Order: sequence, then structure tokens, then C-alpha cells
Amino acid sequence: MPNPMTPNEFLDASEVDPAVFDLRPDYRAMLLVVDGLAPDGSDPGGGARLDALVAAAEAHSRALLAASLVEELPHIAAWREAYRAFGAKPQRTRNSLEALTRRAEQGLPRVNALTDIYNAISVLHQIPLGGEDFHLYDGAARLTRATGEEPFDTTANGDTVIEHPEPGEVTWCDSAGVTCRRWNWRQGRRTALSDATDTAFFILDALATKP
Repeated sequence: MPNPMTPNEFLDASEVDPAVFDLRPDYRAMLLVVDGLAPDGSDPGGGARLDALVAAAEAHSRALLAASLVEELPHIAAWREAYRAFGAKPQRTRNSLEALTRRAEQGLPRVNALTDIYNAISVLHQIPLGGEDFHLYDGAARLTRATGEEPFDTTANGDTVIEHPEPGEVTWCDSAGVTCRRWNWRQGRRTALSDATDTAFFILDALATKP
């Protein structure tokens, strides 16, 4: 069932739990809903522009990693610190920015046009960025610390499975369950973007970096 909220109602109702700010007072998020998106492949020149954007992101990653260890890049280091604060081990569960920056050196994954665009922007601007299908959301978005009982739909060995976050884990949720685990580590399948998405919801995360 499509989300009955308008984009403005959705954004007005979305929130960050105070417990998240208790964990990281420097946390900031920008939420964006983009409506009227064209189906993938409908723009004759879109593929070439997307390829150029992805190539630019891959080149930027190579330049960054030639000058610094990935874990010492300022924004990645800040997210590693945030992960440790709620009990996650960043060397085992890498935040999305670190995972993409590492992969971009050899080539970013290609999923669908919308996902490929936001992954490239994430690497180019060194900021975690996630995208969801607005119409597959159930109610507003909330960033909160999990109880451990919330459902999260994902895959294991090719099969769909329901997992649950660890108690205290920072998660994005809607009324139906978790949409993204460990702040920006892994998104669920239920609200994933696809070639048919015509309204997308994007989350841009930011933390202060150390001088």
C-alpha cells in the first residue's frame, strides 16, 4: 500500500530520537523527498552521464586512498567512532561511506540508476547517503535506538530472512520495522529503490570531524 502521507507531511513527521543526540550531539541529517522521477532508461543520455559520475567518484576514491589510510579519512574516522559508541565493531560492520570508498577504488557496485547516483555522490562528497522508495514506507521515518525486537528484512544465502537489531543499536525505522540498520550500514529490502521508483526518499548523514 503506497504511503498515504504527502512528501511534506512525511518530512514534517520524521524525527530523530533524543537518545541519538545523547550519543552524538554533533549528528545532523538532511531528509529529502524527490517526486516525479522518470523510469530508469527513459533518458537517452542518462547512461553516459551516470557512467561519468561513477567514474569521477572512483577516481576521487583512488586519490583519497593514495594520500591516506581509509580509516584515517576524517569523515570515515568520525563514523567509526560513532559505531563504537553504540557497540558496533567498525572493522566488521563498516559504515556505508567507508564501504563504498573502499569499493570505489576497484569499481563501485552498479545496482540501478538511483542507487548508483547516490552511491557516487556519497563517495564524491564523503558523506553517508541512503535512498528509499517513498511509496514503500509505512508512515514517517524515525532514527532511534532499537529495543532489539524490531523486524528487519534482508537476505542470507539468497533467501529472504527477518533479523533483529541489537538492543541500543541506532536504526532508521518506519511503522513496519527497521529500514536501515546501524545508522547507515545496511538497508532493508522492503523499501529499496528500484527501476520503477518514481518518488524517492534520501537521507544524508553528517558528523563533525576532528581538526
